[in-house]
Amino acid sequence: MQRSDDWRQKARRLSCPARENLARLGPPYSCYNQLVRTDNRSLIRGLTATAIIAFTLGFFFPRSGALTTSLPDGSQDRDSTGTISEPVQINNLDEIWRYLGENYYDPSKLDKATLEHGAVKGFVKAIDDPYTVYMTPDESKNFTVNLDGELEGIGAELEMKDSRIIVVTPLKKSPAEKAGLKPKDIISEIDGTSTENVTLEDAVKKIRGKKGTTIVLTVEREGESEPLEISIKRDSIVLESVVVEKLEEGKIFHLNIYQFNTNTEHEFNEAIQEILLEKPEGLIIDVRGNGGGYLDTAVHMLTEFFKKGTTVAIIKKRAPEDNEVLKTTATGRITDIPLVVLIDKGSASASEILAGALQDHKRALIVGSTSFGKGSVQELIKIADGSLLRYTIARWFTPNDRSIDEVGITPDIEVEVTEEDIKAQHDVQLEAAVTELKKRF
Repeated sequence: MQRSDDWRQKARRLSCPARENLARLGPPYSCYNQLVRTDNRSLIRGLTATAIIAFTLGFFFPRSGALTTSLPDGSQDRDSTGTISEPVQINNLDEIWRYLGENYYDPSKLDKATLEHGAVKGFVKAIDDPYTVYMTPDESKNFTVNLDGELEGIGAELEMKDSRIIVVTPLKKSPAEKAGLKPKDIISEIDGTSTENVTLEDAVKKIRGKKGTTIVLTVEREGESEPLEISIKRDSIVLESVVVEKLEEGKIFHLNIYQFNTNTEHEFNEAIQEILLEKPEGLIIDVRGNGGGYLDTAVHMLTEFFKKGTTVAIIKKRAPEDNEVLKTTATGRITDIPLVVLIDKGSASASEILAGALQDHKRALIVGSTSFGKGSVQELIKIADGSLLRYTIARWFTPNDRSIDEVGITPDIEVEVTEEDIKAQHDVQLEAAVTELKKRF
């Protein structure tokens, strides 16, 4: 794919819903299991069942140096590039610290390091961007984990939005999915304790736990007049990436993409090769419940569906001259096979990039329900004391310059799933995809 000249000096991008972004629950990913990697990849989405706090599409460029921000009176001293050059003044903080140190009733509570981190958290939170977050050194340790492997937890991806803990998606075949947790559920209580004023990382700590233990989540769900109590037994979570299934006597293939992680591109390439050997008449790409992953993985996979030089996403940054148009760099192997893409409320970030590009170019029919809607880009930097700062640096748009942030992708054919369908294990969306695909033969 084509990118700006400095692309190769940058870390790989990830796309995940967000998701303070997404938090997947269960160890070893703890509070922010969003994976910070230094192996030439960046981070953006949180994956798996322990605590994944995924970002959605993000960059990870290790940096050093002081942060700058607005002046105390709210004015901003910017240079010609729009950068704020004057460091913030925090005289009030010093004065408050002095008063508390001299007069507060219980001096044992005045731990300097704890209060400093709390002050920075409040400072960042005041920006009022749910995807811009400061993590203490302890929280950061839990954040730097691998996206792949076997985990223990409930298998759900969470985000913090409007001070409420939202389920982005339960992982497929996870304890959370089996127990009935759904995308967009609002977690109001954890084991009977209210989540009001609880941070995402604290919620993740409470939700994750050892295999075999049980947790009860009280959730508010659209269409339900009363909160629901969902009991979930924690278990091992095996992270699958790509699974192929033959349908209709082998003429149609159902390709499940569960995430866009380290191995997804390789597994996808092998799956396509396997499918091509069968001379398929149609292909269904299923990204339902896929919360995202590496941005460049999604872009490379899109190459298989288009000719060389096709625009698949647009990245818009603070300075317009830094915007990037991401394009395919080769002609794919399946540019003509009839294609349907399945999405739902749990499809976010990289999944939306894939579906959005295929929809804009009319390469595929999109079937299912409206996707999550995560269209911002974050960068992650490590501070000298081991803390981390994740902050929004850009937004991504579909090839037709559509923003899906907070809106999602609307399917060409909407198929809603009822409670009866779920109980009967009746996949009406997949059936609709097969029906529509046959019309395109």
